[in-house]
Amino acid sequence: MFDVLGALALAAVATGVVWVGGARLESAADGLAAHYRLPPVVQGAVVAAVGSSFPELSSVVLSTLLHGDFELGVGAIVGSAIFNVLVIPAASALATSRPLDSNRDLVYKEAQFYMLSVAVLLLTFAFAVIYEPIGGLSGTFTRPLAAIPLALYGLYLFVQYQDTADHRSDADPVDGDPTRLWLLLLGSLALILVGVEALVRAALTLGDALGTPAFLWGLTVVAAGTSLPDAIVSVRAARNNNAETSLANVLGSNIFDLLVAVPAGIVLGGATPIDFAFAAPMMGVLVAATIVLFTVIRTDLELTRSESLLLLALYTAFVAWLALETAGVTDLIPT
Repeated sequence: MFDVLGALALAAVATGVVWVGGARLESAADGLAAHYRLPPVVQGAVVAAVGSSFPELSSVVLSTLLHGDFELGVGAIVGSAIFNVLVIPAASALATSRPLDSNRDLVYKEAQFYMLSVAVLLLTFAFAVIYEPIGGLSGTFTRPLAAIPLALYGLYLFVQYQDTADHRSDADPVDGDPTRLWLLLLGSLALILVGVEALVRAALTLGDALGTPAFLWGLTVVAAGTSLPDAIVSVRAARNNNAETSLANVLGSNIFDLLVAVPAGIVLGGATPIDFAFAAPMMGVLVAATIVLFTVIRTDLELTRSESLLLLALYTAFVAWLALETAGVTDLIPT
């Protein structure tokens, strides 16, 4: 019991550290985007998304390199992606007095590229089972396979670069030396790194103390904690009447998590086993959650209060299902 309480306390403190780092990160990202006069969709989908996704990237790298638990990192990524598509858009819409506006660029470019990212990562897991089999539905995720999602993210950056090259901002250029903003960005990333390591240790402790897979705690405790910077960026953008940046940050963050954060652990730590039977159900939940989000933001190109409550209800149901899995009431996730 002491270990569980200590792990929960550590997770709470670590979440606060990530929260502070995320707030400073958001400020630095906004300043840099204004300085370089980036279009809103690029600001949300690349600058803010990559910065606020640093906790998820850290969770995979630290879990793999320091703790030898790649599945914990993958659990944090998938859980964070589900949190991002269900909770953050809902919280952003509820934080304003009017529906959160969407647009066709988000629905037909960002959203569809995100769906492609989910499919490519799932396909990469399948390739690990087919071409590097271990036995059953397990395979080895190797560095050559990690190049597949990374290459797709390179294409994504190229598309965003084209948008940036074509963009003509009406805003006045921001003069001055951006060095202070870059230093603030680096300092916030370091603070987030400390918080994420504490979250990973808390998840491992909870798994050992309760006799449950650390993967499940990665899906919940680590995922929610590492998603705080994304939530900060999106909610503040929504309150500033910048719905495009708010939603683009969610999608861009998930694209980065799936295509860069997951393979980064393999690139840095080397080949590692992956259980497709373990990962596929969670990816299936992510696909279902994504379909619901795309459906509600496409209707009238806005996210209403009632639709936001629906998203929150679905996330609550997801957490309840994980609790049943942990308690052994259901057994849809192989252990």
